[in-house]
Amino acid sequence: MDAAVLKKVALFEGLTQGQLAKVARIAQPRTYVAGDFLFREGDTGQDMFILADGKVRISKSVPGIGEEALAILEPGQYFGEMAVIEDSPRSADAIAHSSCTVWVIERAKLDQLMFTDKDLAYVLLWTFVRTLSERLRETNDKIKGFFAISRF
Repeated sequence: MDAAVLKKVALFEGLTQGQLAKVARIAQPRTYVAGDFLFREGDTGQDMFILADGKVRISKSVPGIGEEALAILEPGQYFGEMAVIEDSPRSADAIAHSSCTVWVIERAKLDQLMFTDKDLAYVLLWTFVRTLSERLRETNDKIKGFFAISRF
């Protein structure tokens, strides 16, 4: 993977060129066709994804309703990062909305990299915290909106 591509990904903006090169070395490409599942809700996760091209849909299956799309991701966005932070099952489905290529970073490789480069770990972990906080805030707003609509 080209480190210059990583620099455009929000998660890696604070890293030096040397640190970007280290991350680039552990990323592996994968391709999917439209409709393929990258992962399913409830799966055990061991890696995170950076979308290189195409689109990926993050969704949940709602009983009695069907699929509820939470987000349509564009190139440069990352997802599945909770799997590299904790050992919990995947919280949603990730589906190729169109044919796409992603860069995959395995938890074990990222753990090793963060263990050997504490400055890199500091930047990444604080960015993870901000990302998860933003996503939680968005989810709370959606829930609030849902309850407001359901009263009528």
